Amino acid sequence: MSVQPAESVALEATPLHDLHLRLDARMVPFAGYAMPLQYPAGQLKEHLHTRAAAGLFDVSHMGQVVLRGDDPDRIALALERLIPADLAGLRPGRQRYGLLTHESGGILDDLMVLRFDDHLVVVVNAANKRAVIAHLRRFLPAAVSVEEQPAALIALQGPAAEPALAALAPEVTTMRFLDVREVTLLGARGFVARSGYTGEDGFEISVPAEAAAALAEALLAQPGVLPVGLGARDTLRLEAGLCLHGADIDLTTSPVEASLTFAIPKVRRRGGARAGGFPGETRILHELETGTARRRVGLRPEGRAPVRAGAPLRSEADGTSLGSVTSGSFGPSLGAPVAMGYVAAAHAQAGQRLLAEVRGLPLPLVVTPLPFLPATFKRA
Repeated sequence: MSVQPAESVALEATPLHDLHLRLDARMVPFAGYAMPLQYPAGQLKEHLHTRAAAGLFDVSHMGQVVLRGDDPDRIALALERLIPADLAGLRPGRQRYGLLTHESGGILDDLMVLRFDDHLVVVVNAANKRAVIAHLRRFLPAAVSVEEQPAALIALQGPAAEPALAALAPEVTTMRFLDVREVTLLGARGFVARSGYTGEDGFEISVPAEAAAALAEALLAQPGVLPVGLGARDTLRLEAGLCLHGADIDLTTSPVEASLTFAIPKVRRRGGARAGGFPGETRILHELETGTARRRVGLRPEGRAPVRAGAPLRSEADGTSLGSVTSGSFGPSLGAPVAMGYVAAAHAQAGQRLLAEVRGLPLPLVVTPLPFLPATFKRA
């Protein structure tokens, strides 16, 4: 994750900016925003605390795009022409992970689609939100309004997340993974989604910007809740085997190469009731049937030295170039380094031994199934 001194560029502030400063966060630029990298507790403690109790993250830089029209079912069907997911089958009160694909078969963005009774909300990555909004306005029917919702977004992740949020909204205890619900929190109307990007059970909470600071402070006052910055968020998602757009996936990678085929259900594949009809379908449907020349895999380096993004991957036998690392760091929960990258398909099986080039020296590593840690989502 690349950062630079916060004062070197003009940055937008999230609704929690003043709270971050009061909490003595180290602020850095990220996707055009001033964001907390870490707090005084430090990245390592923030990471481990999220796994053990609950971490509170400011993710207000992400885009919350509201889609409205006369018929939300028609909006869902129209959105299916841009995203190879089963959105027509998405019931109110549920959400789904999806990939906004390009005509080339690459990935414009990975996002969440939330279904409510009379509208949909698409949550998109911060760095891509302007492009995604323009894309949606260009390709969705004119009858569908596409507007960014000026609201804060707070993620509460970890095993103590449910009791912390339930102290303010007891109804969230009945929610399960990927449920969404409109709620009132401290008098402010918003929505809660039972999801997140750490591999832990938890919630993402959208409230009006003016209500965000009070809500965050109320949650931080609950037992076991600690503020967590972008640094730990990155290592948490890496341990969970989750992609970062712009690093692990982008316009050059297809969903099949990225090992994200779970996001393309049978109904959208050849032989399905609504097969194809999305950008890049020729390449993507072909790859689903025949495979790809390379694949995203998990990697476990030997020793304790992390392998960073960009490190070349080579054959242990003869040094042949096989790919490169896209994300890498030390995994605090595992007490060992972890990485992800793309390798030639013939070398993508679990247990394959490879070499990473680190500062000109070969470092052995092993292809490992993802995720590195099992998810703890509340599914029942």
